[in-house]
Amino acid sequence: MNSTLALADLPQLARRTLSDTVYEALSDLLASGRLAPGDRLSLRQSAAALGVSVMPVREAVSRLAADGVLEVAPNRVIRVPVMGAAAFRALVETRIAVEGIAVARAAERRTAAELAAIRRAEAAFRAEAEAAEPDRARAVQLNRDLHFAIYGACGLAPLQEIIARLWLKAGPVINLDLRAHPERLLQGFALRRHAEAVAAIEIRDGAAAAAAIAADIREAAEFILTRGGLRDVQGED
Repeated sequence: MNSTLALADLPQLARRTLSDTVYEALSDLLASGRLAPGDRLSLRQSAAALGVSVMPVREAVSRLAADGVLEVAPNRVIRVPVMGAAAFRALVETRIAVEGIAVARAAERRTAAELAAIRRAEAAFRAEAEAAEPDRARAVQLNRDLHFAIYGACGLAPLQEIIARLWLKAGPVINLDLRAHPERLLQGFALRRHAEAVAAIEIRDGAAAAAAIAADIREAAEFILTRGGLRDVQGED
């Protein structure tokens, strides 16, 4: 067989760079709620933590700044932006619309394996939230994992990419709220809405699943705006 023809049949491999890897690592910190609004990042410390040089970290930070989820001050200080109440409300409404499409499709199209993964993610979040002393940072991350287990079953990669970008902005705010108000976990709002969403996905009821996720997002937002840390940080818009 001609080797040139054989090589032509190979699939194209995605070109990954250190900058891509760092971008994904920093994105995960933001989306999973391990960074909060106002938190600062050091290029050198980030590079040391990731075991890379400063250059790929600088490139990744530039991309995240272009996405609007990090900001670089004139003095080169890098921090997570502090979001105003109006911007937060707009983010909430956008998430409800976009994530509602994803969860409805997931309910209608999910496979048995995807449903099993969603159940495991819901159980993991429930176990942490109901623990005697829940780890709040881990609870935020497990909440993200559950949502993305659901959205991963929607079958639309571009839609998942849009949601991932929205969560880069949402994750830090949720983290800030739970740092200041751990009682929100104990009140069980998220637990109830998650259970409703999973039950709807089990019976392939897309409308009910979307309604449960919308309620989950909206109830968390109302708590943050009325009693959470968001307003305390930057005041009224």
